[in-house]
Amino acid sequence: MNLASIPSPSTGVIELGPIPLRGYAFCIIIGVFVAVWFGNKRWIARGGKAGTVADIAVWAVPFGLVGGRLYHVITDYQLYFSEGENWVDAFKIWEGGLGIWGAIAFGAVGAWIGCRRRGIPLPAWADALAPGIAFAQAIGRWGNWFNQELYGKPTDLPWAVEISEGANRVAGTYHPTFLYESLWCIGVALLVIWADRRFTLGHGRAFALYVAAYCAGRAWIEYMRVDEAHHILGLRLNVWTAIIVFVLAVVYIVVSAKLRPGREEIVEPDRDTTPGKDSGKDSDKDGSAKADADAKDAADADAQKDPLSKDEPGKGRTAESTEAAAEKG
Repeated sequence: MNLASIPSPSTGVIELGPIPLRGYAFCIIIGVFVAVWFGNKRWIARGGKAGTVADIAVWAVPFGLVGGRLYHVITDYQLYFSEGENWVDAFKIWEGGLGIWGAIAFGAVGAWIGCRRRGIPLPAWADALAPGIAFAQAIGRWGNWFNQELYGKPTDLPWAVEISEGANRVAGTYHPTFLYESLWCIGVALLVIWADRRFTLGHGRAFALYVAAYCAGRAWIEYMRVDEAHHILGLRLNVWTAIIVFVLAVVYIVVSAKLRPGREEIVEPDRDTTPGKDSGKDSDKDGSAKADADAKDAADADAQKDPLSKDEPGKGRTAESTEAAAEKG
């Protein structure tokens, strides 16, 4: 008998008057907001403009949601297209089911489109957003808690999650793999922030570090899960995906560091903070006029100090020329 455990919500929907707010969707929305907010701060610190991250996210987020859902439906097609199942459920994203692999892949396509439209290098934008994505995943995983899904093997540990009787699940206490992944993602975000400051990561290496670190944790967390999944050589499909993506991310870090060391000096080519640069020709005219006025003022000041220097009749002799004339006389 468990002395302590984590209770699951009795429902995944919070009623706000006539508006039903689903816990899963709420966690996803909050996660996106945090990713954009934190990514914007990092982008500005790198010399970018405020708002650029949000502008590109307008492309990346929808692509990511579509990609995440497609990956889930394709890899778990039996949940929607086998006998007795309703294929329409494949569109019910609020009931859970987003594959991070598809979300990142399709989200990168959307981000590439947004970056290309702004003339921004995608690797630099990805580096700025990497820790924010990890924080977003940490928040988004709590949506699985609302839906009572993605839990692990039975356990009587004090932090076990309580799962109630339902479709395709048996009541009991299980490993809260959603919690493990949430905490792991927070650690990944902190790791990327530290490494980025310590080693001045650039050209996509901060993002690659995020990918590699996440995959390392996802592999062992995925191994603990008991929900239905496809297996290859005794391992779940997502474990194999994590291993392959981890290797690719590490290879990218090593090769990129040799080919393009350091960090991008300019992340937004059209950004110029030089005083007066944005005002164009009008600024140049104003500057020339001011210089002419200053020169005239200086000349007038010299004339006032030495009035005998003017070429006027009967004037213009200096003290030295007067003395010389007296000696001749």
